[in-house]
Amino acid sequence: MMEKLAVVALGGNAILRGSEEGTIEQQEQNSTDTLENLVYLIKDGYNLVITHGNGPQVGNILMRNDAGQQLYKIAPMPLDICVADSQGGIGYMLERMMRNILNKHGIQKNVITLVTLVEIDQNDPAFQNPSKRIGKIYMKEEADKLAHEKSWIFKPTGKVNGGFRRVVPSPTPLKIINKDMIETLVRAGNIVIAAGGGGIPVYYDETGNLRTLDAVIDKDMASSLLAVNIEADELYILTDVPFIFKDYGLPTQEKLEFLNYADTVKHLENGTFAEGTMEPKIRACLNFIEKGGKKSVITEATKLEDRSYGSKITMNYDNY
Repeated sequence: MMEKLAVVALGGNAILRGSEEGTIEQQEQNSTDTLENLVYLIKDGYNLVITHGNGPQVGNILMRNDAGQQLYKIAPMPLDICVADSQGGIGYMLERMMRNILNKHGIQKNVITLVTLVEIDQNDPAFQNPSKRIGKIYMKEEADKLAHEKSWIFKPTGKVNGGFRRVVPSPTPLKIINKDMIETLVRAGNIVIAAGGGGIPVYYDETGNLRTLDAVIDKDMASSLLAVNIEADELYILTDVPFIFKDYGLPTQEKLEFLNYADTVKHLENGTFAEGTMEPKIRACLNFIEKGGKKSVITEATKLEDRSYGSKITMNYDNY
């Protein structure tokens, strides 16, 4: 059987769901339930790189930052360290759960987690318009105080009396720094967990040294870039819906199961996909296909058992 290489991006609900407290037991169970479905890909001859989100977890780390500083005068860590913390913690959890699943199925594979740096442009236009909400919700008085003390930028949550959250730039990822190592490991048959939370944003200064800025990279765009960088065959974005839908939630809702590149671009230009939810996933899939990927799939993890499920984006329909 010829081995194929796929990047699988786990959505936030794969680890922590909105109604949950977020205990480690809940996160471990959610992770196990999601990762169990990847066995179907492994048995079908795929080598896998797994990426993941970190929104709730990095938000909790930032809250611990605030509490430690206020109560115990513990020096707070910058955002890049918080992202690295979440990569290590979530990656360790996913690795352990994945190893247990492989043991259950009698599959002999190594699993390795890599804290991943991702190159960005320090002059990316996103730095002029911070938009990615992170951390806890503050009331206006507290948000104004922090904005004055720390030069943080806040925006309303968008909900009535919903308070304010800190926003940071979300620059375009340019290159996965350790892409060669990731590709070497995965093509040797190892399962690699990488680019968690979109990776840690870094740039090279005029001396060639790596520097960082307060920013959060979109997880799906980083996953798409990683798939391009390592010449993966397929990109899977696992979310909480089994298909892409046109006009999701409206009376005109329509399932879109098979899409080619040109039609998907038209749908995107027409505003078919929900901004901030499905739209970034579509853009990530298109980026992968445009740069040589064979197929992008957006679906629910539980649908991987039946390979006919999920919305598939290709350059054309020749594969069907």
